[in-house]
Amino acid sequence: MSTDRGLQDKVAIVTGASRGIGAAIAQDLVANGARVCLTARRPEPLAEAAAGFPEGTAIAVAGKSDDPDHRQEVLDTVAERFGGLDILVNNAGINPVYGPLEELDLDAARKVFEVNVLGTLAWVQGALAHSGLGFRARGGSVVNLSSVSAETPSPGIGLYGISKAAVSHLTRTLAVELGPQVRVNAVAPAVVKTQFARALYEGREDEVAQGYPLERLGTPQDVAGAVTYLASPDASWVTGQVLTLDGGLLVAGGTA
Repeated sequence: MSTDRGLQDKVAIVTGASRGIGAAIAQDLVANGARVCLTARRPEPLAEAAAGFPEGTAIAVAGKSDDPDHRQEVLDTVAERFGGLDILVNNAGINPVYGPLEELDLDAARKVFEVNVLGTLAWVQGALAHSGLGFRARGGSVVNLSSVSAETPSPGIGLYGISKAAVSHLTRTLAVELGPQVRVNAVAPAVVKTQFARALYEGREDEVAQGYPLERLGTPQDVAGAVTYLASPDASWVTGQVLTLDGGLLVAGGTA
């Protein structure tokens, strides 16, 4: 992990941060000097994740990312404990369906969009509207989690890709609307070795990795470093970008 991205005394919120990519992002931000509020749905794993941070650098607030009351609790807590907000990382996402779109349960589809797309927008709206955070005045940075499945159809996870395509376009649109005070970017990983993505590689990792020019799958740390960069002053002239993190998969003609 890098340790000199100019994030000393910055404050961040990372959603979906109890494990995997979200936890790695929070760890990298703290390693670079930030203080972080971790959120996730399940209280016990979230508390366990937060306990691993140096004292005074991390707090945890459990709840569902698409719940307005939870979002308000997080924003209020960050304002009270840290006095403001500089970085918002929208990592929380779901994918409860697998298979072709013609068989898709539409209620499940609505839930995917509620969490992955509208939830992302709602967190941004909340950060901007909260008078105790000063997000806009502090030159806030938003980093959203998209996916390479937003760029090319991927078997079995079509709806997830569609929702992430919406996140990518949401990112670009917000960048135009919120500049120059707030920067908005996204990262778009391919398959990363996490519990969330295990169905895409479990039991056949070597075979899947052969489709990547770099011949390996991603790790949470691969994503964390990119997010920290986009959130940092090093990226002060970067907004509206969706940074692909895929070991060369797309240029080689592959799909997630």
